[in-house]
Amino acid sequence: MNKIIVVVGMCGVGKSVACDYIEKMGYKRIYFGAITFEKLQEEGLEVTPENERMMRERLRRDGGMGVFATLNLPKLEKLVAEANVVVESLYSWDELKIVEEKFGSQVITIAIVADKELRYKRLESRVERPLKKEEAIRRDITEIENIAKAGPIAYADYYIDNNGTIDEFHQKISDLLENLCKDE
Repeated sequence: MNKIIVVVGMCGVGKSVACDYIEKMGYKRIYFGAITFEKLQEEGLEVTPENERMMRERLRRDGGMGVFATLNLPKLEKLVAEANVVVESLYSWDELKIVEEKFGSQVITIAIVADKELRYKRLESRVERPLKKEEAIRRDITEIENIAKAGPIAYADYYIDNNGTIDEFHQKISDLLENLCKDE
């Protein structure tokens, strides 16, 4: 039975880097946040941080806190029937509950963690969608208070510390996935 690896963590911990690496290891990838961009395109709206936030909030207001999982279930079902899958951009507790209710023991949650100041430095220096420290702090608080992001992190099956080098991070991911395969 194929696995669904759900990668969670606060902004700037390296979730996308982890998903890139896991995908290169042969996993199919699903980006839950793609729904936001699809909906913006359907409405003919420009992709801007303001429009993205508006759309995410509207989708959650209209469809509930688990809406991104619900909307992505058909795609996830198709992918996991073919191969192991890595899920990027699952944020809320409700999203995790929906995925776990549907797929049960196939779901493994990995939380990526890093020191707060290091995350903020990474966010300031990243090329795509950089954030100033004040913006990152505001985003942290908003994601904890408004989308229940802390639940999936606190409830994760495994934790990977990403305070070191990219090579060390990749090795930790590789070791964990190798150990998960041994447990089968």
